[in-house]
Amino acid sequence: MEDKDIIALYWARSEEAIRATAEKYGGYCAAIIRRVLGDGRDSEECLNDTWLGAWNAMPPQRPERLPPFLGRIARNTALDRCDYNAAQCRGAGFEAVLEELAECVGGRPMEEDFDLRRLGEAISAYLDTVSPECRRVFLRRYWYCDAIREIAEGYGFTQGKVKSLLHRARKGLRAYLIEEGYDL
Repeated sequence: MEDKDIIALYWARSEEAIRATAEKYGGYCAAIIRRVLGDGRDSEECLNDTWLGAWNAMPPQRPERLPPFLGRIARNTALDRCDYNAAQCRGAGFEAVLEELAECVGGRPMEEDFDLRRLGEAISAYLDTVSPECRRVFLRRYWYCDAIREIAEGYGFTQGKVKSLLHRARKGLRAYLIEEGYDL
């Protein structure tokens, strides 16, 4: 089923929309959730919460691209569950990703120092300045929480190249954020 047809089912408030979404994007969303939570027992519940979140969001929203829309809901649902579990994600993968990014945004809680929407816009603007290759690697690591080994295999790079791309991207992001007025 095409994405536009799935979205139309949501707008028609047909329960078939959830079945079609789970069939087409269940693996994609489950992978995102597992990256955040680890092997977690909460993954299935977060996946169901993702479908509920999509149901509640459409309408009024009509996403242009369904995969990133669902991926954002899945990721946010998993992050909420992670917070609920006293910020103790069972897998070290997500914590490692946060530690890597901490060098770019400082050690203080971001909620105290930054308007998160403005920060997100600044990061997006920075990513527009880097090569498509660097942007893809950065997003795979810091949005999807993919392991360096998986990124390297996915793009045919060595792990050293992926680490180097990420290091340069973080260094560039830090410089960009300082230039934009963030006190890091």
